[in-house]
Amino acid sequence: MSKKNGFIAEFKEFILRGNVMDMAVGVIVGGAFTAIVTSLNEDILTPILGIFGGTDFSELKVTLGIGENAPVLTYGNFITAIINFLITALVIFCLIKAINKGSERAAALIKRNKEEAEAAEPTEKECPYCFSKINIKATRCPHCTAELQ
Repeated sequence: MSKKNGFIAEFKEFILRGNVMDMAVGVIVGGAFTAIVTSLNEDILTPILGIFGGTDFSELKVTLGIGENAPVLTYGNFITAIINFLITALVIFCLIKAINKGSERAAALIKRNKEEAEAAEPTEKECPYCFSKINIKATRCPHCTAELQ
């Protein structure tokens, strides 16, 4: 029975791991996104394309054979699926492009702020004995050889 508890505990640990939960959320959001893209295609784009082409893709089909039980190739649904895929790919491409651009801007801003902070820090100080400009890290003046604090 300890083997069963070990298996269940191991399974529970696997399920509650962060990456599994993230993947589950991604699948759920992806399913919802697919429904939105499908609706966009079937309810908006296909009728608009039907105005210009005079055809609704979902109605395109070929009957193979004769009779009411003859198989039907609904290639219009396939065209609709291709359009759904292309729209989904375009939206994902645009999102990734925007995220990458935002990341580049953030990295450039961080780099600029770091450079400004480094430039704002003084690099020289004045020797209190001979009043010469010396490196801020110096512990002895190179001009008068006085020991600095």
